[in-house]
Amino acid sequence: MKNKKRGGGSAPKGPKKGKAFSLDEDPFFGTESKKRRKVERDEIESESDDDYGAVGADGEGGGEEADEEEEAIVETADEKRNRLAHEFLENTRELLRRAKEDEDDDSGEEGVKEGEMDSLVGKMLQQQQLEDSGRARRAIASRVKKPESTDEFRILVKHRQTVTAVVLSENDLRGFSASKDGTILQWDVDSGKSEKYLWPSDEVLKSHGVKDPQGRAKKHSKHVLALAVSSDGRYLASGGLDRHVHLWDTRTREHILAFPGHRGPVSCLTFRQGSSELFSGAYDRTVKIWNVEDRAYINTLFGHQGEVLSLDCLRKERVLTVGHDRSMQLFKVPEESRLVFRAPASSLECCCFISNDEFLSGSDDGSVELWNMVRKKPVCIVKNAHPLLAAHKEVEQKDGDRIPNGHIENGNHTSESFDCSSTNSWISSVTVCRGSDLAASGAGNGSVRLWAIESESRVLQPLHNIPLVGFVNSLAFAKSGRFLVAGVGKEPRLGRWGHNPAARNGIAIHSIKLSSEDTNTL
Repeated sequence: MKNKKRGGGSAPKGPKKGKAFSLDEDPFFGTESKKRRKVERDEIESESDDDYGAVGADGEGGGEEADEEEEAIVETADEKRNRLAHEFLENTRELLRRAKEDEDDDSGEEGVKEGEMDSLVGKMLQQQQLEDSGRARRAIASRVKKPESTDEFRILVKHRQTVTAVVLSENDLRGFSASKDGTILQWDVDSGKSEKYLWPSDEVLKSHGVKDPQGRAKKHSKHVLALAVSSDGRYLASGGLDRHVHLWDTRTREHILAFPGHRGPVSCLTFRQGSSELFSGAYDRTVKIWNVEDRAYINTLFGHQGEVLSLDCLRKERVLTVGHDRSMQLFKVPEESRLVFRAPASSLECCCFISNDEFLSGSDDGSVELWNMVRKKPVCIVKNAHPLLAAHKEVEQKDGDRIPNGHIENGNHTSESFDCSSTNSWISSVTVCRGSDLAASGAGNGSVRLWAIESESRVLQPLHNIPLVGFVNSLAFAKSGRFLVAGVGKEPRLGRWGHNPAARNGIAIHSIKLSSEDTNTL
């Protein structure tokens, strides 16, 4: 009797004239899940399709409510994975199609093209899977020729102030750089021709999501500390002292959106390879995840007890971070867990992935560390990796191979003519040529150092020193390993505790000469 009074004892026979019927109004469906609700609604529509079609025809809005209810159904995990896989395959085909068109415009028939493209995609994915898992690694380091005295970095793009970040596109044809004066440049790797990104007015920035300045600041700072470019080359992300993550369109060089949320300067950015996920680290000790396609905030990762200074990500949903709390942390996003690695140095300044199981980092005591996921401490430490020539010693720094390497964890080498206590010896940047055993590190001692990663013996072997005056705040390898670009300036990236008046602010590029064996890059 109680149900009968409430009108929930029997299903309604049909909608009244002038009023659309919705299943949401029936209490029987009020406690059902969305999936069950969808099944029940489909059954009812199949049984009385003519009746409900008449309501929609009268313009009473029944069809619109059904569409809204169908859109509200949440996508399942399997459907999401399937959709993302299709999107990734399409993006990969498009990238390979563009590269093939640039190499040769005269191809076969359309059907042959598609068949060749699918074969190339399969080979590329197989090679990437092997490289990401660490089972396949290109041996480039052993084929790097010793630089001659004339082989030096050359300035490709000039900036007015210190360069803080430099990144390369997936095809290595374009580069992006930013400096402390807020200038963001897009340039061609071959010609060096650059184009500037223009910041919109304050009104436009507010309409794009920028919040009012916090604290004592009266206006937003354009000081940029970090850049990241998506795998498809469509989006460029920037972050800096204004605590926002800015999104740009690389095709039009226009500002798209600003993500607020960080409570401190945004110090580092990276895209997950092959996806639209963006990771940002900041001085507020957090790492945030964004989706640039959906223009949405996803999640915040906690764990650091100090400022997050650098981060990196490969294809897996794992992000590697370092901070002022003397720790490097590996966040496993789907599992909602993290691994903490402790460093003997006072502070880790930079990091990057070698593979999913190996990492490289640099610290402010002049050390470069090699890590493995099975150990919580470095498997190899190269101390005094970037020594500074002592002022009172007349020692020439021409032959990089003869510079003392400090000492590897179990070695015993003296470095009486060198000084590692200066801020010029702080390791400010490290990078790895993707899928290979070649790495590079930069500091302010006047050179960039190349390394060979020997995973089996777990050792970092020094290769060559390439002279470059100034603070090397950012490094990026070409995917083929044919060249290395460096963002250099008169000051360090995150402060002004050092100054080198002889340095030039800009982007420097160095061609790496390899032996005759061809590098197989897919």
